[in-house]
Amino acid sequence: MKQFFAFAIACTVLYACNNADKAAATKPDILLANLDSTVKPGDDFFDYANGGWIKRNPIPGDQSSWGIGNMVMEENLKRLREISEKAAAANAAKGTDDQKIGDFWAMAMDSAKIEADGLKPIQPLLDKVNAITDIKSLIVAVSDFKKIGSNAFFGEYVAQDAKKSDVMAYSLWQGGLALGEREYYFKTDSATINIRNEYVKYITKTLTMAGEDAAAAATAAKNILAFETKLATVSRKLEDLRDPYKNYNKMAVTDLNKMAGNIDWPGYLNAIGVKNIDSVIVGQPEFFKGMNAVLTSTPISDLKSYVKFNLISDMSGVLPEAYNIEAFNFVKLFTGAKERKPRWKRAIEMEEGAMGEMLGQLYVKEFFNETAKKRYSNMVEAIREALKDRIGKLAWMGDSTKQKAYAKLASIKSKVGYPDKWKDFSAMEIGKESLAKNYMNARLWWHNYNYNKLGKPVDRDEWDMYPQTYNAYYNPSNNEIVLPAGIFTVPGYRDEELDDAVVYGYGGASTIGHEITHGFDDEGRQFDEKGNLVSWWTKADEAAFTKRANVMVEQFNAFEPVKGYHINGKASLGENIADLGGILLGIEAFKKTQQFKDNKNISNLTPMQRYFMGYALGWLGHTREEQLRNRLLTDVHSPAKYRVNGPFTDVDEFYTSFNIKPADKMYRADSLRVRIW
Repeated sequence: MKQFFAFAIACTVLYACNNADKAAATKPDILLANLDSTVKPGDDFFDYANGGWIKRNPIPGDQSSWGIGNMVMEENLKRLREISEKAAAANAAKGTDDQKIGDFWAMAMDSAKIEADGLKPIQPLLDKVNAITDIKSLIVAVSDFKKIGSNAFFGEYVAQDAKKSDVMAYSLWQGGLALGEREYYFKTDSATINIRNEYVKYITKTLTMAGEDAAAAATAAKNILAFETKLATVSRKLEDLRDPYKNYNKMAVTDLNKMAGNIDWPGYLNAIGVKNIDSVIVGQPEFFKGMNAVLTSTPISDLKSYVKFNLISDMSGVLPEAYNIEAFNFVKLFTGAKERKPRWKRAIEMEEGAMGEMLGQLYVKEFFNETAKKRYSNMVEAIREALKDRIGKLAWMGDSTKQKAYAKLASIKSKVGYPDKWKDFSAMEIGKESLAKNYMNARLWWHNYNYNKLGKPVDRDEWDMYPQTYNAYYNPSNNEIVLPAGIFTVPGYRDEELDDAVVYGYGGASTIGHEITHGFDDEGRQFDEKGNLVSWWTKADEAAFTKRANVMVEQFNAFEPVKGYHINGKASLGENIADLGGILLGIEAFKKTQQFKDNKNISNLTPMQRYFMGYALGWLGHTREEQLRNRLLTDVHSPAKYRVNGPFTDVDEFYTSFNIKPADKMYRADSLRVRIW
């Protein structure tokens, strides 16, 4: 799945070269405009293709990174603002989409009211924290907070059963770490130590602003960090969370008390709305056993402080500025941003989280149509056919596995642009009481919506992203790729201004080919054509795949984007396989186009050179060091530069297209190149 951090970009349609030639008369070649001719393509292709743009475009103060993805998202933010402002001015009837969008926007922009309300909107929740006297009452309070998105103590969700994809299951997952990833609690470099020290200061300030005595708040902050460190100790590492078998542990509901007896599981599950089930999938049983022990060894006062801080921190975006500023000052240690985004952008981002699909219905009416949807659907089929051809030529895979791979590939469902059926938001209560109230009501609606799926048939037509989202994903349980309309936005150029070579690299490889390959990466390959976690490979073919994948693990382990911080080759393996697969599939599909067959240069670049540069364009951008460090610890995607330079060194056509020689820095001997799909 593509993450928001990742700059995957897709283009809109396959165009003939003559259209690109006509467009060239009106605008400069998008590839030449970004080029840095002082860099040899064989030494650092990312900088060669994108360095000129990067030198001219510093990262804005309110951003942690800046690139083509940001520009697309900025354009979409403006579009969503227009939609929201129109809705707010419409004075629409209660219960309509325009009324809900308009009221949410109005409350999010009313800073005076937010300041005047103070903590009043969440006071009932704070009262529940104050009333906690023991673990039983603690869990009762936490069950209410979970309904509005709290990740205190542990995570949970409702999703398809990995081994029975036609059933919705309730899952428990490790969590409770405000720093996001266990390594932040243990690394001893100066940057990470500073983050832990600042975390204690952030907790102290937050609790003090909420009325706690300063000395007591400081003590509570240190104890909260100690508590979370104990949870981190029993948490699995990032790379270990990618094994679908090890993270699938089904047990009867009645056995949960044996795993973590300090929690009244029947009462908890009933309180949060878990019904119609007799079993639970536990991702990491050892975490819950460890958490159970930590609960008993931690004073209830510390647990209350932990819950209170998490509640206020989670709600900081809807509280007075002082809380929002403190949250930003802490989070910027991870992002490197120098200033907060303006209120209107923060409002749109919050609105999207609350009612993104509702906004999406209006978005696609104005910015995406059926013609575009059809064009992308055709491109999916071209990439699918390319993978079918490549599977047939694999020397390392046996025929029986190939036949099942063909079946899975043929069964991949593509969802392009926007859903055919929209969700019903009529039960979501949005009004003008307060931003916090709207936020909590929206979170509660989503909680109820998801938990009401238990015991009901799986809706395989549902989307897990919004149409305007700049992202895409592969869902193994549905064996589907989902390509929202938002990812097809190309800043600064109309569709007809891009030739096929750019399109196939820009969108065919980095988005469509990438997502299809996810169905056959180290994790996705373990699901069959129906979306069930089941072994369909021969042992010999599994061994051959693993041997080849391990070459990629070692390749990426060697990259050190920030001194002392290497790429985690094992954790990022799935994304790296998908990147390489997408590039190879894009090449195969591009070779069938007229532009490739004609082999005419544009701007002194051959069609294949333009393909590689088009792919690099999709990752155009640069990132602050703080954000890079954070991603290297928490993200399963490699940084953008290495999503270009890394896989390119494994692609034969890259060497021939740019005459890469052993003396070049990116040269990788043939015997060391990754050969999977």
